[in-house]
Amino acid sequence: MTITPSVDFDLHRTINSHGWYDLPPFRANEQLTELQTIISLSKLKHVPVLIRELNSVISIVPTNKNIRLSKIDKEKIKNIVRSMLRMDEQLDEFYRLCKREKHLRWVPKRRAGRILRSPTTFEDIVKMMFTTNCSWALTKIMTEHLTRKLGTKTADGLFSFPSAETIAKKSEKWLRKEISCGYRAPFLLKLCKDISDKKIDVESFRNSNLPTDELYWQLRSIKGIGHYAAGNILKLIGKYDYLGIDSWVRTRFSEIHKKGKKVSDAFIEEHYNRYGSWRGLICLMEVTSDWHT
Repeated sequence: MTITPSVDFDLHRTINSHGWYDLPPFRANEQLTELQTIISLSKLKHVPVLIRELNSVISIVPTNKNIRLSKIDKEKIKNIVRSMLRMDEQLDEFYRLCKREKHLRWVPKRRAGRILRSPTTFEDIVKMMFTTNCSWALTKIMTEHLTRKLGTKTADGLFSFPSAETIAKKSEKWLRKEISCGYRAPFLLKLCKDISDKKIDVESFRNSNLPTDELYWQLRSIKGIGHYAAGNILKLIGKYDYLGIDSWVRTRFSEIHKKGKKVSDAFIEEHYNRYGSWRGLICLMEVTSDWHT
């Protein structure tokens, strides 16, 4: 399966946009030019794929040759990959803004700005919940435990990300012990039960026409999703009005703009206000600039 991307798309920059490539089911090569993941077409059909860029075309190769894929399956996989890599996202206005700022001109030049996201919004929310108030090492442990203990094992030894329905069948005690998610256990369980009971439809967020502020408060209504997590989930949805400040962003901002001097979150917010609805993406580009340059 192949997809012809727009001229401003770069697979490496998208994979390297943030740490998601380091969390299962994602796996990237050392150069961050190829990405593996598992795309779940149904409860019983989980397709491991390898995504890479060849001759300016995005190639999607199923790595398990024993899985039969219909034409509809292939189109669904291509659409999921397009969404995951943000291939249809229009960044012209954002690039024009970057070109006006000398320190941001590298962004359009290197075709950066697209943020890797999971095949589903549910997976993104759970992973963001796992980044809250902990080290990246613990985030990786929790995600690894969740996929290995509740996901479906594929023929090549990888594990899919479990469904909300599967997680909802477990107890809070089990999640604390087996997933190591601590105080997040009741929040994760409630989210999964609410999705299973159709009390909330998180997958509708990506295509929602609601104003960003309304989407923000819908995310905040999910137990365990605070200001930081909601702001970053919005970026994965494609809304950049919020910064999603955490300790790492505070440190990087102070290094870039204040020679290491600590500043308040209000000061950081004020700094980016002039960028309007793109301020969250501008902030991300600044704090990750050393990854790309």
